[in-house]
Amino acid sequence: MSQNKEILKDSFGRKHSYLRISLTERCNLRCSYCMPLEGVTLLPKSHLMNAEEVFQIAKIFVNEGVDKIRLTGGEPLVRKDFPEILRKLSSLPAKLTMTTNGVTVDRHFDLLKECGMQTINLSLDTLQKERFKEITFRDQFDKVHENMFKLLELGFKVKINVVLMKGVNDDEIIDFIEFTKNYPFVVRFIEFMPFEGNKWKRDQTVSLNEILERLNSFYPKNDILRIPDAPNDTAKNYKIKGYSGEFGIISTVTNPFCDSCNRIRLTANGQLKNCLFSQSESDLLTPFRNGEEILPIIQKAVGKKFAMRGGLSKPDDFNNPEMHHNRSMIRIGG
Repeated sequence: MSQNKEILKDSFGRKHSYLRISLTERCNLRCSYCMPLEGVTLLPKSHLMNAEEVFQIAKIFVNEGVDKIRLTGGEPLVRKDFPEILRKLSSLPAKLTMTTNGVTVDRHFDLLKECGMQTINLSLDTLQKERFKEITFRDQFDKVHENMFKLLELGFKVKINVVLMKGVNDDEIIDFIEFTKNYPFVVRFIEFMPFEGNKWKRDQTVSLNEILERLNSFYPKNDILRIPDAPNDTAKNYKIKGYSGEFGIISTVTNPFCDSCNRIRLTANGQLKNCLFSQSESDLLTPFRNGEEILPIIQKAVGKKFAMRGGLSKPDDFNNPEMHHNRSMIRIGG
């Protein structure tokens, strides 16, 4: 660790111990809230971090206090060198986890076990086969559903990420919670957020309060149990009394959790984003390839982090689509 042990501490005293690394901008699904309908211009392979660069840059962060790394995409499993990347990262003293759409995760079960991965976040926005096809533009529901249960059977903790969109899948809130009755899944409802090209509107977001209202109209009040949140958790966590699984609500839009944020992001082309909504990025890959020291760049980027949502602290600012000058989600990393 460097002499200055506060490299990853921002001006508000938040220490950043959680690094999310996007491995690719590619995906084998086409969810419109993540990828614009017209697609995105993909960067050439030479512009992206290779396996050794992912490892070496991650190692620098781990040396400065990062103890958790999440691999994201796009879809991280579409990278042919994913096994090499994962094996390299597993040598670092950091907890490894991943967000995947689950389509091809069955090809890597042994690898994930070998590298000590215990928790998998699986993106699934509907429990209906035809609706899955409408949302993702792909007919892969059966495969994802099958792999989800295989992961559970193999002993992985499976978190199901559900992006709620009003008029699209918000009628499945109770269905997803009922899904936890007999299976120990952790369902996480995520508010629909604005990114380039996803045509976000504030009235499409299903808020924390709206979700709780639906719960209260379906379950007896005493059966809805509030359970403790982990340190720096983004979700407010609940379970239904007697159910095997649990659920959480990630309310980035209506009830943000920025005061305890410990997350930083590295895009597939080696740009450091100090916030999901940050409209500025810091290039780490170019100076790294030039043999330059990148710690000062990291420290400066972390130090400039805003108190809330990349500077969009006022509701009027955040609710105004014209204020969002950010990448599409597929080019940031989920």
